[in-house]
Amino acid sequence: MEKKTFNRIKAVLAETGKTNNWLAIELNKNRATVSKWCTNQMQPTIETLFEVAKVLDVNVRELLVSTKNN
Repeated sequence: MEKKTFNRIKAVLAETGKTNNWLAIELNKNRATVSKWCTNQMQPTIETLFEVAKVLDVNVRELLVSTKNN
């Protein structure tokens, strides 16, 4: 069974030159938790997703995988 990808946190971190560890420190979250978000093993809450967008200085939409093909 193929693993579903719901968020693009890992991709956006790479695009911005940031690391999982940096994000964990900025959000005051456990590194293992952030790692699980980045591998889509677990999803952040909506509130946390907005916090992630804020510290990465991106629109929250950039952190989500689109549900449309266009």
